[in-house]
This record gives sequence, C-alpha cells and structure tokens, in this order.
Amino acid sequence: MIEPLWHPNPDRIDGSNLSQFMARLGREGGYDAFWEWSVSDLEGFWDAAWDELGIVGEMAGPVLRDADQLEKARFFPDCKVNLAENLLQVSGGDDALIFHGENGTRRVFSFDALRDEVAKLQSFLRDQGVGIGDRVAGFVPNTPEALIAMLAASSLGAVWSSCSPDFGVAGVMDRFGQIEPKVLFSSDKYHYNGKTIVCAPTASEVADALPSVKALVVFAYDGGAPDIAGFGSKAVAWTDAVEDRSTNLHFERVNFDAPMYVMFSSGTTGLPKCIVHSVGGTLIQHQKEHQLQGDTKPGDRLFYFTTCGWMMWNWKVSALGAGASLVMYDGSPFFPDGNRCADIVEAEGVTHFGTSAKFLDACAKENVAPIKSHDLSNLRTIYSTGSPLAPAGFEYVYSHWKKDLCLSSVAGGTDILGCFVGGSPIDPVYSGQCQKRQLAMDVRVFNADGQHVEGEQGELVCVKPHPSMPVGFWNDPDGEKYHNAYFAKFENVWHHGDFVELTPQGGMVFYGRSDAVLNPGGVRIGTAEIYRQVEQIDEVLEGLVIGQQWQDDVRVVLFVRLAEGVALDEALVKKIKSEIRTNCTPRHMPAKIIAVADIPRTKSGKITELAVRDIVHGRTVKNTDAMANPEALELYKDLPELQS
Repeated sequence: MIEPLWHPNPDRIDGSNLSQFMARLGREGGYDAFWEWSVSDLEGFWDAAWDELGIVGEMAGPVLRDADQLEKARFFPDCKVNLAENLLQVSGGDDALIFHGENGTRRVFSFDALRDEVAKLQSFLRDQGVGIGDRVAGFVPNTPEALIAMLAASSLGAVWSSCSPDFGVAGVMDRFGQIEPKVLFSSDKYHYNGKTIVCAPTASEVADALPSVKALVVFAYDGGAPDIAGFGSKAVAWTDAVEDRSTNLHFERVNFDAPMYVMFSSGTTGLPKCIVHSVGGTLIQHQKEHQLQGDTKPGDRLFYFTTCGWMMWNWKVSALGAGASLVMYDGSPFFPDGNRCADIVEAEGVTHFGTSAKFLDACAKENVAPIKSHDLSNLRTIYSTGSPLAPAGFEYVYSHWKKDLCLSSVAGGTDILGCFVGGSPIDPVYSGQCQKRQLAMDVRVFNADGQHVEGEQGELVCVKPHPSMPVGFWNDPDGEKYHNAYFAKFENVWHHGDFVELTPQGGMVFYGRSDAVLNPGGVRIGTAEIYRQVEQIDEVLEGLVIGQQWQDDVRVVLFVRLAEGVALDEALVKKIKSEIRTNCTPRHMPAKIIAVADIPRTKSGKITELAVRDIVHGRTVKNTDAMANPEALELYKDLPELQS
C-alpha cells in the first residue's frame, strides 16, 4: 500500500465547495461514489451543476440531447448564455486583476474598473461592426488588455482567438488567416529574459495581409498611450479607441453551443487545426473545474504562469466566474532568477498557483526552494500541467515549496479546453498520479482491442459526451477532420491520444502521447517512463526520446541536454542506462544515447518528439514557426551515431 504525500485535513474537506455540493444533493460515499453517479446520470449532474456553479443565463428545455451519440450530443440546446456576463458578476473596489511585467511594471484593476474598461472597448468594437459570430484576435502578451479585449468581444457574442507575440508572421498567418478576424489587437512591445521586443514589424505585416482586419488596436505594455508609428494604416491607439466611451455594458446572450474560442493545435506536422469551443461548454466546464475540482472561492487569488498562446490562459481567466482575483505575469519565469514566480505568489497572497511540469523540473535542477525564503502561507493549491509530472517533481514541490498544499497534476488539453483528470480537494495526493478522473467525465483506459482495463497501460478515452467537446473545426463543413481527430479509432468513443494507466487509488498516471509511444520488439513503452528516470540524474538537464526504425524493428534513442561542463563519457552513459534498467525494464534501455546542445519545443513548452522523429527519418517538418526554437532541429539531421 503506497502512502500519500499529502492528505487534506477534516476542516478543509468539510469546508470545500465539493463537499457542500455533495451534501446538498444527499450524496455520500466520497469522491469515487460521486464520480460514478456523475457519469451515470449526466443530465442530473449538469442540471444540478448549473445552479451550484451560479451560471447566469436563460435556462430552458432539456439538459442533454442525443446523449448516445457523442459527435451529435448537445448540452443545454435551448439555453442562452454570455461568457463575459458570467465572468463579470462581481462588482466593487476589490482587486480583480493584478498584473506584473518582467520589467517591474505592476498594474491593478478593481472589479468595477475592469467592467468599465470592458464596456468602453465594447462600444468601440460595436462601431467596428463586430457582432455575433465575428472573430476578434489578439497577437498579445499576457497583459490586462488581452483579458479586456476577450471580454469585450465575448460580451457582443463574438469569437476570440489569440497567440503570443513571439510567433513570426508565418505562424500568425497560419492561424488568423484561417479565421479572418475583423479586429486585431497588439501590444507595442513585450519583455522576455531581460530583452525588449517591439511588435510593430510583425503586427503591421499581419494586419496588412489580412483583408478582413478593419482595425489594428495597439496598446502600451506599461499602460498609457502607445506610440503607433510603424503599425501601419489600420492602427488605432487603444487610448483613442476607448476615449469618451460609455461605461454602460450590454451582454448579448447566444446559444449555449455558439462558438466562443478558436484554439489551435501545435501545428508542427502541418497547418494548425482550428478547434472551435462553445460559449456555454467552456463556461460550465471551467466553473466545475475551478469551483469543485480546485475549490476556488470568492476572494481567492489565482496565478497561472502562461502565455496567450496556451489554453491555460483561457482556463485561468474563467476563475473570475468563481469570484476569484487574477494575478498575471508576463515574461520569463527565470528572470532575474528562479524565484520570480514565488516572489509574486508571496507578494500578492496567491492561493492557487499554476505552472508547467517543465518549470517545476527546471526549478528542481536549479534547487529553487521558496519554502526556505518565502511566506507562502496563503497558498493552498499548485497546479501542474503541460506534460506528466514525474514522482520526483511531486516530491520536489512538497520538500521545496510547501508541505501543506494540494498538488493537482491536471491533464486534458486544447482539444477539450479543460481537464479529463486532475485535482480533488477532498482526497490524498499520491506521487506521480493525477488525483482523480474529473466529475461527469467518463474517462476509461482502453487496450488495443477497445476493452476497458485497469492497472495496465492503454489509451485514454471518454465514452460519454461532455460539454467542453469542441463544436467542431473551423472550415470543416462535413465534420470529417473532427471525426478523424477523435472518433476514428474507437466507434462512438472519444480517443484522446494519451497513453495512461488507472491506479488502485482512483488516479491516473500518464506515460506520454500515444503517437510517440515506443514499440521496440512489439512492446509499447511510454516515453514518460524513461524521462522519469533520466530527469533524476543531476548531470542531465532534460531528455528527449524517440523510436528509430532500424533493421525491421524500432530501437530506442535518447537525446540528452547536459548541465554546463558535463560531457557524455562512458561513465555517464553507464549511469543513465543503469538508472533506466533498474527502475524500468531492459526493454526501456536506449540503444543509443546522444548529447545535444538543445531540445526543440513548441511555444507552450512541450518537447516535439514527433518533429525530431521525422528529422531523424529524413522527413520534412512543416510549420516550424509553431516552434519556440526551430533551429534546434538542425542538431538532429544526419547524425552519424544513428547510421549504425
């Protein structure tokens, strides 16, 4: 029997939103029993959740239609809602938004001030002809203006999409060129790792190349009036756009499944898919995750380190609907050092902090230890996502950040704009595991024959509909791309593409993406199993593993980025192999271990195993503009070590 790393105390359990919801419904037996009921009675759960989560809108008709057909199922088909209306319910002078820029900028908006800014920008957008279904896009850093622009667009029933300003022209056009926005937003500049980058060259070229764009609205990163010189003929200063505008705010309620967000796949194997998410599905799913799974309450403060090109930005802003305040940071989390995020958590009294598993791994390598230097007394929850958090990462958080908190490793993704598995405020945390399958998400593990299995590795699937399923892909009128992405592998079952295992504790362990699973000798191996061992070796900063086609089989190849001054000599190779053999199996042993200077990753920080696999096999990698460091791919071309 394994021991938990953390267990909530009775007061925390009894005082949680989840426990109180269960009590009001007369449900006993703990989380697992409640989960079983929630997936067996989807209509009963979501009907109760609408009221419990405080959803504002026009409630009518059935909760769920065509429940037995996942692709056609529709939640609340006769209801109307508005996302901004639900996220702006709180009023008053308390802090709604606190922004920190890498350059030291700090700006604060009260709930009333935030609402007024949204109203003024709404008036401007209405004058530009923006209405229901029109697209509004942001080429933006993680600043208050990005949030205000999204809320203003949402208030009119328009569709919002964004990407971070480190994309080049081709990467932005690959995304926004498909959805044809009517208004485009840009900052004048942003800061990263001590450098200032101006946005005018890229933003102006994109605006000129998109005939649909009527106005390019430019704001100042530090607030105030921006200099719009160099932004082209479509440029309008934010300060001019909102000057003398009314603060009367109107909310255009739209159908529950009307489009709200267009999200983009990473796009390293072709043009990024444009995934369309609904207003109501996003709203109710996010409120469930914030209020019930994360126990977010009015007055809490959520700080999620993210960019506007990662779905966690869309997820975190929904915490406003739970009555929480948002703490935003734009810049490098390691500038000037690895304590930058912890500094903000302490300074702003953050209760919920979210980041990537890679950030926590990097902090561990740098021996960042806020537990020794910071007052984190308000911090109750740390979220981790983006890639599997290894057991060593769990143990690092509890030894170096705080002993008494809920470490919620959450997983889902851009495809559902939410989580399939993640936190439970009333249950223990076990090393290496996402705590629980999320409520009303009928998640199972299928083997290759489509049979449900527990205690063995298989495919993550969802066998019943959920509100945050996309309403489809952009420019996919017959739904063929949508079907092939999620429903082609198993009939009438959502296939997510993760290689996972259900545990006896009711949690889930992730072993990597299914399409990156290794298959030496016909045995399926998740890449995360190897990473968990490699990342515990002090000499190795990070690794990337692929399967190389070799002599009618697949051999495992491990690339490692080493700490400064470390060489991949025979002793280190032996140490790496010994760690893998001891803690995994001989099948996991790399046939080749190769040192590289850099590891390619997407702009959201995920390593690009498939792109490296293509390069190694002589295939062209398309759309490298979606990558943060595409030049790193050159390090993997025609390696002599892989020719024998």
